[in-house]
Amino acid sequence: MYENQTVARRSEESVLSTNKVLRNTYALLSMTLLFSAVTAGISMAMGWGFMSPLLVLGGYFGLLFLTTKFRNSSLGLVFVFALTGFMGLTLGPILNMYLSLPNGGELVMTALGGTGVIFLGLSGYALTTRKDFSFMGGFLMVGILVAFLAGIGALFFSMPGLSLAVSAMFVLLMSGFILWQTSNIIHGGETNYIMATVTLYVSIYNLFTSLLHLLGAFSGND
Repeated sequence: MYENQTVARRSEESVLSTNKVLRNTYALLSMTLLFSAVTAGISMAMGWGFMSPLLVLGGYFGLLFLTTKFRNSSLGLVFVFALTGFMGLTLGPILNMYLSLPNGGELVMTALGGTGVIFLGLSGYALTTRKDFSFMGGFLMVGILVAFLAGIGALFFSMPGLSLAVSAMFVLLMSGFILWQTSNIIHGGETNYIMATVTLYVSIYNLFTSLLHLLGAFSGND
């Protein structure tokens, strides 16, 4: 009987810990999305142009490294806001470019709405079914590497067709990452809410920009 009580207590503690990580993750994710929207708005208002790809990659990976290194301290929160704020700055010129099109506002709102529906739908599915999607981890990592390299190739060799294919791949991969990360939290595979937030934020960011690219292309404006 004592053993059963111990097992029950541990199970209850595990559930409480998981719920805490979920709450902290979604709270921090909401704040970083809002902060990113503010920095994107500043970038748009100031009319800043596109940063060089090397600067964007250097800033992203540098801040991601610092966030990961300090994920267990208060500095981790500082760097996660620095990372998402920086990504917001890079988003500003993209939004200005699309908003300058005749149907730009509609494209941006459609991409934003699609991103919200996909994120809420997949997160809700993972939370309600509690299915374990950990098996997707290896496939997603390989897929993101292939898509990343293909994206660099499309950028430097000016290959519009490949660029569209990469955007379609990112939509699928980021959707998979949302399922995988939410499942990881539920099943105790991810116990650090800072890293969970970063993964979900990057997934949402890439999902939005990829949908925007695809919508722009299919509307004949990209």
